[in-house]
Amino acid sequence: MAKSLIIVESPAKAKTINKFLGKDYVVTSCYGHIRDLPDSGLAIDVTNNYVPDYVISDDKKDVIKELKKLAKGVDEIYLATDEDREGEAISWHLCDVLGLNPETAKRITYTEVTEKALKYAVSHPRLINMDLVNAQQARRVLDRLVGYEISPVLWRKVKPSLSAGRVQSVAVRLIVEREREIRAFNAVGSYKIVAYFYVTDDSGKKVTFKAERPTNFKTEKEAENFLKEVVGATFKVTSIEKKPGKRTPAAPFTTSTLQQEASRKLGFSVSKTMLIAQKLYENGHITYMRTDSTNLSDLAMEAIQKEVGSRYGKNYYKGRKYATKNESAQEAHEAIRPSYIENQNIEAENDETRLYDLIWKRTIASQMSDAEIEKTIIDIINNKNSETLRAQAEVIQFDGFLKVYNEGVDDDADDEEAEALIPPVKQGQELELKELTATEKFTKPSPRYTEASLVKKLEELGIGRPSTYAPTISTIQKRNYVVKETREGTERAYKVYTLKDDKIQMADKTEIVGAEKNKLFPTDIGLLVTDFLVENFTDVLDYNFTADIEQQFDEVASGKQQWQQMIDAFYKPFHETVETTTKDAKRASGERHLGEDPVSGEPVIARMGRFGPMVQIGKSEDFDENEEKPKKKKAAAKKSTAKSKAAAKAEKETAEPKKKVRYAKLRPTQSIETITLDEAMELFKLPRVLGKHGEKDIKASIGRFGPYIQYDKLFVSIPKDKDPYTITLEDALTLISEKEKANANRLILNFEDEDIQVLNGRYGPYIKKGKDNYKIPKDKSAEHLTLEEIQMIIGEQGPTKKAFKRKKS
Repeated sequence: MAKSLIIVESPAKAKTINKFLGKDYVVTSCYGHIRDLPDSGLAIDVTNNYVPDYVISDDKKDVIKELKKLAKGVDEIYLATDEDREGEAISWHLCDVLGLNPETAKRITYTEVTEKALKYAVSHPRLINMDLVNAQQARRVLDRLVGYEISPVLWRKVKPSLSAGRVQSVAVRLIVEREREIRAFNAVGSYKIVAYFYVTDDSGKKVTFKAERPTNFKTEKEAENFLKEVVGATFKVTSIEKKPGKRTPAAPFTTSTLQQEASRKLGFSVSKTMLIAQKLYENGHITYMRTDSTNLSDLAMEAIQKEVGSRYGKNYYKGRKYATKNESAQEAHEAIRPSYIENQNIEAENDETRLYDLIWKRTIASQMSDAEIEKTIIDIINNKNSETLRAQAEVIQFDGFLKVYNEGVDDDADDEEAEALIPPVKQGQELELKELTATEKFTKPSPRYTEASLVKKLEELGIGRPSTYAPTISTIQKRNYVVKETREGTERAYKVYTLKDDKIQMADKTEIVGAEKNKLFPTDIGLLVTDFLVENFTDVLDYNFTADIEQQFDEVASGKQQWQQMIDAFYKPFHETVETTTKDAKRASGERHLGEDPVSGEPVIARMGRFGPMVQIGKSEDFDENEEKPKKKKAAAKKSTAKSKAAAKAEKETAEPKKKVRYAKLRPTQSIETITLDEAMELFKLPRVLGKHGEKDIKASIGRFGPYIQYDKLFVSIPKDKDPYTITLEDALTLISEKEKANANRLILNFEDEDIQVLNGRYGPYIKKGKDNYKIPKDKSAEHLTLEEIQMIIGEQGPTKKAFKRKKS
């Protein structure tokens, strides 16, 4: 009989640990959190010291049953969940469901899944750290309070089914503010001067190198005058300066820097990076992947020194200790590194090997020598004016850590051409001008955030912690406050003046600007919700306030603050704000008046509607600000007793006909904040009649579920690569034909007299009787079912449940 039970969070980790520990141990998984706040309701007693009402998740009841069964047959139970606040809380919850005393339960932790680390952990158990547990409880309770109390306010004041989150809403605010900064940005033009010179090298071959004017000319006139002045000029080298320099390697990976570098170099999303890192950790390849420490253990440092020396030579090694920027980082934890430094490669799936390779190289490079660089600066003058041109180049004298790894750069880094090598020249040497150009350049706004650069910004502001970055970014996208998209740029004209062979020519050229790849854009509802929250919940959306809350969680984790007192200090003023906002705040629709309809003269308005951003022609008092359905006026249903029937009839005959309000949805690339009157009027061209098929019209339009083609009673979705405003009749006929074929293939059997059909569905064949659907047993063939068998199936089982549909009011 096994003597000890070890409970970890994931089955993959349990499988790996089983390889290292002997037959005296049973290693099993609790599959993450086993208790949590219920999905619905507040579940926090705000009148009784904020006691949370935890419940066991339905999908974990069988897991707990199995854990209890295993616990009965062992002498010792070790709680070996992850080494962070979440993991500590899971161990505490396990004590409750397994009947263990949290004051005496054996808790073991390790930062790498290796035999040495595990055996040490088992022989050195500790007690559950209630400060860490309470820090996790404080975060969970506070976030539930914020979400539970703000969300209903958003339903009433903005739009139904919205939600808010303490960290998520602040992350959306960052994206919203960056988007508005970009929209308000006015590009300023200037002219960049670049000269290309010929030099004859030692072999007698002509080579070219580049020199630039250090600053741009502000106006076209200045640039043109400069070119005119240097026609026929003689250029010569006036000074040559060589400066030694060095480059230092980056620190080992933390959670956030791994997410950033995996995004830059591998194109991974933040959530994908964490998913792959989790697998690497659980399979024993890397240390724990949620950390904000840049520390490396002494054993790891020794292993790296040995590895660098044997692979590259002793002169490539330089031991370093890196200072962790985050003051709250737990220095006992390590940076993310390979569990076995000597393993440069691992056997795993492609994405896992790519991420592991990145981690291995970064770890090794962090303990390598500086790269030694010589920078050459050459100044060039001419005999026609006082302007100086400058050529710069870098030569690597000793590659050092660059032999292994070089850190990537973000979008906001300088993207000009890399500095090229300069051929040997002497001071006073005359240079032959190949050509000189003055190219119009424009200033750029700050770049939109990628997932990784957003993580970087959150970390800089002190918002969130390693375990929160990935879920925060996933949540704001799931809630449709933010979308990650690749968008095409727009064409922009620019001018290039070229001086060549003593002649100046001007050319008009074009470039694509504003193209974005996998960037985060706020949606209209994200903009609207952010504005409402910033106006009415100033503290919750304030960056410093949110960062201060994170510091308070850290103080709870270190035992410096009592968690209920921290929650109380936040909740009481917050709850008062919620009540005031519910009572006094105006409904928000983001309404913009775009102009008047040229035909009717009615106002054209862009706003948030019940089903998303929209435009409308006309405005009626009978319409609620946030609804597209007219309000029912009870008073209008009652006949006035003060008027005679004759007077009412006369009034009706003389009254002007009631104007109908028209609506149209915005296209995915349009925004309430930027749409123009002309763009809005284009939206009212739907539905479009594309032509006829037989005697019936074929129409293109947009409905609640997206663009579609209508032909008689047949509705066909328009694919994403087609536009309802431009789709042709030929394309529509193809879609209709494909839909008709699919519908024909859908019918397997048809018993018209019984109103029964056997159909091919999304998840396989099923039985349909009237409006009800029934599953076909696995041992039955849909094609060979008889009517009697179908009736027996219907009699034995109830119809499958359908999605709840809200009744129309």
